[in-house]
Amino acid sequence: MKFLRNLLASILGFFIALFLLFILFAGIGAAMGSSDPVIVEPNSVLEIQLSDVVKDYAPSERNPIIQALEINRGKTALNKILNAIDNAQLDDNIKGISIKTPTVRAGIAQIQAIRKKLEEFKESGKFVYAYNDVYTQKNYYLSSVADSLFLNPVGQIEFGGLTSEVLYFKDFEDKYGVKMEVIRHGKYKSAVEPFLSNKMSDANREQVSSFLNSIWSEITSSVSKSRKIPVETLNSIADNSEGRNAELAKKNNLIDAAIYEDEYLDRLEDAAKSSINTISIKNYIASGKGRKTSLSKNRIAVIYAQGEIMYGKGNENIIGQDLINSAIRKARNDSNVKAIVLRVNSPGGSALASELIWRELELTEKPLVVSMGNVAASGGYYIACNADLIFAEPTTITGSIGVFGAIPNAHQLSKDIGINAEQVSTNNSAKYSVFEPISDKFYNVTKEGVEQIYTTFVTRVATGRKMTFEAVDAIAQGRVWTGKEALKNGLVDELGGLEDAVLAAVQLANIQDFRIRNYPNYNKDYRDVLSTLPIAGNIKKEDILKETLGDEYYQLFNQIKQFKKLEGIQTRLPYILNIK
Repeated sequence: MKFLRNLLASILGFFIALFLLFILFAGIGAAMGSSDPVIVEPNSVLEIQLSDVVKDYAPSERNPIIQALEINRGKTALNKILNAIDNAQLDDNIKGISIKTPTVRAGIAQIQAIRKKLEEFKESGKFVYAYNDVYTQKNYYLSSVADSLFLNPVGQIEFGGLTSEVLYFKDFEDKYGVKMEVIRHGKYKSAVEPFLSNKMSDANREQVSSFLNSIWSEITSSVSKSRKIPVETLNSIADNSEGRNAELAKKNNLIDAAIYEDEYLDRLEDAAKSSINTISIKNYIASGKGRKTSLSKNRIAVIYAQGEIMYGKGNENIIGQDLINSAIRKARNDSNVKAIVLRVNSPGGSALASELIWRELELTEKPLVVSMGNVAASGGYYIACNADLIFAEPTTITGSIGVFGAIPNAHQLSKDIGINAEQVSTNNSAKYSVFEPISDKFYNVTKEGVEQIYTTFVTRVATGRKMTFEAVDAIAQGRVWTGKEALKNGLVDELGGLEDAVLAAVQLANIQDFRIRNYPNYNKDYRDVLSTLPIAGNIKKEDILKETLGDEYYQLFNQIKQFKKLEGIQTRLPYILNIK
């Protein structure tokens, strides 16, 4: 009977696998056979839609399985967006741009880069219009660059200033008997503060207030210039929520008119002086307009370091020393590569992995320029500090030169529920058990490691930035700065985006013409692809969590999950830094 049951189960499994393979290869065939080219029609308006996550680098996947199953869906590359806007400026088929996106899933520095590119686009004489039913604050910051800005008559604008919220767990730890044992250096190193206190420290409040005000100043000055509203008036509007309905928004000049979507389309046709076709930024990129072509043999290597820094291989979302260092070596050994631009978008992470990446860059004798994205802090700054030049957007979060170690401890919980742990050892070394209080010996050894890495970190910065140890230490201590503040204290050289960094690299390399080569390559083999299919439960689980929790709470869940994976001493930002 058991034999028959196993036989039937095997036969059933075989046919299920056969069916899944049939679906898989049918999908591959469909993907390879139905890729009609995207045509840019005459009299087109390019529609900026940023509901997908904007990543600094999201390379096209050549694997047909990934294409067929759309595993890489839901993201757009910033570099391709900027290139597309550049190309649209010279494209006779594009009459203008329409910013029409319900949400903007990009960081402030990324939005700033897109906004600057739209300002350049306007210099061509083509129009930029914007419309929405409701403007979030990020959306309004982007859309305010438009020549004319419109809102649904029953819509509203969220324009109320910036807020950063941090959750504190000390009372929770005391109540349930589980806590984090923390060893740190840096009075501003607030990544672990939520586990040590039930409220924000004065030092942390000082730095958060400083960088929020710096970012808000950048936003209001940009909106003020575009909308011709004094900054003082914008702050009054924010204080009193005077964009909360279309009537107030129009009265305060936040918009040009309150109209419906069909009326907005009429306005677009009036601006284009003809009937129009609309093409999304995603389709425009797919038509080939997301890249710039050059026949030059000279190359500038742009290496993208995006995500948390973790010891190991790494992938598109995690910076691992294996993948990044391999990319650095390829660029270094390619005689056609004349300079390297490292694009950093990272809150930091493993101190060991950061040091290994720093070393690989130190071995590279070619000109090295760093471009900082939304965030390049702690370990993200560690890997940037030895560059010849560092560029940051004014709103980039950077600095946070500090170190910490954190490990969970459940001694009180185990005691409360009647669990006693006993250990037997051959030597009296500094050991740690999650079920026992942290010993003085273990604390002292770990503290020594933290201090050693902090000293190394500050020394690396001092050498790279040609500053004294004392000067770096004075602006370190885990303190977070914006790019605008970092320019003043010497942590960055210039304010600007990736294009500015590339042009600086070209000058350092002393070349006239060039083309860009992007690194790393994120090639997935078939086992990697199959492991992420819904049949393995991964994608389905992530999708369900996102759908159930929403973006904000899913991000919180994911950050806590990542915190559980931390190994070794860390150089990283507060693991929850939510600005809204």
